[in-house]
Amino acid sequence: MAIFHVAKNGNNKNNGSASAPFFTIQKAADIASAGDTVIVHEGEYREWVKPKNSGNSHTQRITYEAAKGEHVIIKGSEIVTNWKKVEASVWKVTVPNTLFGDFNPFATELMGDWVVAPYENPAHLGDVYLNGKSLFEARSKEDLLNPEVRTISPYQTWRRRVEKILEPEQTLFVWFAEVFDSETVIYANFQDVNPNEALTEINVRRSCFYPDKTAMNYITVRGFEMAHAASAWAPPTADQPGLLGPNWSKGWIIENNNIHDAKCSGISLGKEASTGDNYYTKWNKKPGYQYQMESVFMASHIGWSKETIGSHIVRNNKIHDCGQTGIVGHMGCAFSEIYGNEIYNISKKHEFYGHELGGIKFHAAIDVQIHHNYFHDCSLGTWLDWQAQGTRVSCNIYDRNNRDLMIEVTHGPCLVDNNIFTADFSLVNAAQGTAFVHNLCCGFIQHYPVLNRATPYHYPHSTQLLGTTPVYGFDDRFYQNIFLGGTEENEIYGTADYDDAPTSLQEYIDEVLTYGHGDVQLFEKVKQPAYVNGNAYFSGAKAFNKEMNNLISDTNPNVAVITKEDGVYLQITLPEEFFRINTQIIDTELLGCTRLTEEYYENPDGSPLTINYDLLGNKLNKSPIAGPIQGLKAGFNVVKIYEFY
Repeated sequence: MAIFHVAKNGNNKNNGSASAPFFTIQKAADIASAGDTVIVHEGEYREWVKPKNSGNSHTQRITYEAAKGEHVIIKGSEIVTNWKKVEASVWKVTVPNTLFGDFNPFATELMGDWVVAPYENPAHLGDVYLNGKSLFEARSKEDLLNPEVRTISPYQTWRRRVEKILEPEQTLFVWFAEVFDSETVIYANFQDVNPNEALTEINVRRSCFYPDKTAMNYITVRGFEMAHAASAWAPPTADQPGLLGPNWSKGWIIENNNIHDAKCSGISLGKEASTGDNYYTKWNKKPGYQYQMESVFMASHIGWSKETIGSHIVRNNKIHDCGQTGIVGHMGCAFSEIYGNEIYNISKKHEFYGHELGGIKFHAAIDVQIHHNYFHDCSLGTWLDWQAQGTRVSCNIYDRNNRDLMIEVTHGPCLVDNNIFTADFSLVNAAQGTAFVHNLCCGFIQHYPVLNRATPYHYPHSTQLLGTTPVYGFDDRFYQNIFLGGTEENEIYGTADYDDAPTSLQEYIDEVLTYGHGDVQLFEKVKQPAYVNGNAYFSGAKAFNKEMNNLISDTNPNVAVITKEDGVYLQITLPEEFFRINTQIIDTELLGCTRLTEEYYENPDGSPLTINYDLLGNKLNKSPIAGPIQGLKAGFNVVKIYEFY
């Protein structure tokens, strides 16, 4: 088990010892093998690290880590100088295309399946950074001096979208590029800044740390800052490269890093290209849905299984300022654990828009555990799409997002417990078989069936396919949550959207049988069951009309999430009657079995689960209170719910 050192005063002709370190991380990555450690010392490394060897197991890993107490940053960008003023505040620089190698992000369109806008005049993967901050891409040279005319969406102008994220005193900085055979000319409006007197960079590499081949297993990446990658749009029907990621491998640990300013995705745990790469956009023969279905089956043919793919740990990272997703993954994310991360400012720049955005966007997140993360200031906090089976979203804080959680075209069992959802638009439930337990939900909920996209389900805790089915809606559980009412017209606050549904599987079966004997058409006529009990409804939130035990109160609990220098605090005011709701410990036995997948809510190892701890780690007594935090009292409460590190 060797230890290799990398330092800015090193030389790649050295032997990599502490006294004779290498100069590039890649040099160490070319030779490090199972059991070895690569220690990188203070400094800025402008390279794309591509590990050449795989670890063998959790105990024989290859570890890449920043030296203790030293700041190491890996950048996908290069510094550019010699800017020349063109007119007013517009400058230009000419760079040789040899700087980019065989990948020029300024010549590469941001395009792929489910990209919505801009479509006819696409954005590009290139980016310009002024003192670490990314600029906005203009659609033409003319827009450099008149950026408000640029339109990237059929609904809103660029100016209106951008103003949502700019501070009042901020000025708009924009760039535009012209790519020729041997050179790229970049124009930029730097306002009153001289780019030659500032740190001015352009991205040139697709990734910062990402193997160029699959099956690079059991690698640890620890303690780095990584930034400025020209990562591509990453839908579930394509290769999904990120700034950082394992590239269809198993057993990575990604921890204690600061990941930011990926053009699209920060960390990718996702799919690789052999099972499809934007075929809908390239060919238009079939809908993206059909290609995605095919990719699932093709992946199973090339060995997608718990033994070979996934089981990653992503913990205690800061992931921010990425254009599409903080963490993305299709199938390659299965069996992973995501916890302790702060994920923020994701898809908030609004340079482009598509249907694959979010702090986390996972497809086929089988048995993935997402817990104790802090999602804030994202367009969408977490989006679980297709095959969220055995997935658990637990003890997370969602604050200042446009939307907090979306679960789409999946059949369960999926468990959402002990979370705080603060967005006005808190939940989108276009799924079935999800259990919501001990959450605080401050906004409205959209709930609807999806009958035209049958999606797969699997044997328990396995990638092995068992069947496909549409989403009929319902078959959900709501136990001991707190719901707040709101003012949005025609939106649902609470559980009233489940009104008149059967309250047991037997009641559902009996109602189906009243229509006689037949097949699919009979089951389409009856709502699936809803299991709802022990919830608290405040400020006009409405309860399921068959719920037997709850609290319905016009009281406004004045919920607020307050960010201070030392952490994040929850404020809530509760009436005496809140503490008289008849409650119980929620476990596998009570949650039961989903109707269509016929699987139980249980731990990833197949053992029964019990929800007996709250968001803060407090143990629940036999009669816990509703919501994600125990130990509250009648009247005003203030509780620290997240501590910055």
